Amino acid sequence: MLLVLSGGMDSVTMLWDYRDRIALAVTFQYGSNHNRREARCARINCERLGVEWIEIDLSFMADHFKSSLLEGADAIPEGDYADSNMHSTVVPFRNGIMLSVAAGLAESRGLKGVMIANHSGDHAIYPDCRPGFITAMGAAISEGTYDHLSLLAPYTSMTKGEIAMRGKEIGVDYSLTYSCYKGGERHCGKCATCIERREALAYAGITLPDD
Repeated sequence: MLLVLSGGMDSVTMLWDYRDRIALAVTFQYGSNHNRREARCARINCERLGVEWIEIDLSFMADHFKSSLLEGADAIPEGDYADSNMHSTVVPFRNGIMLSVAAGLAESRGLKGVMIANHSGDHAIYPDCRPGFITAMGAAISEGTYDHLSLLAPYTSMTKGEIAMRGKEIGVDYSLTYSCYKGGERHCGKCATCIERREALAYAGITLPDD
């Protein structure tokens, strides 16, 4: 399988959780504030597991798409996750684009399918993380590939806290993940993704001194 690996909590947990099935992990550089810091975490975790890791440039998205996630740290809203607060961070059809590229790469490599680590906390804000999208994209990937590749999204119905619990069980080091939408050297603790990360870690009983 090929894993779309951002370097954040969810996809790194999936990397460790399904490491025996994952032959290749791919990080996409699309120009977000936190892309580079996430990619470093993705690379380190793959090195630890001996999983092949590559980066693919999608910088055209930053040049042509509208999202506060592509406009610098000051554009990122602060506060809890809510549609009114986080709508600006949507990168239009981001997962659709990434999964399309991932499917082509997986078929080129002779792999059986693609994995993505969307979860239930994403559903309200991000249309391309919802179950309906995953089902439709999975059908498109299957129909659009000779070997009928599959799309697996086993965390779709899980909360971020439950994902953190799973990570704790299998020994994921969450200090080697990055989530802050502002993209600073350390997590800002104020943007919604930082707040969600902190709450998920607390739910799992995980303390990171520098988080």
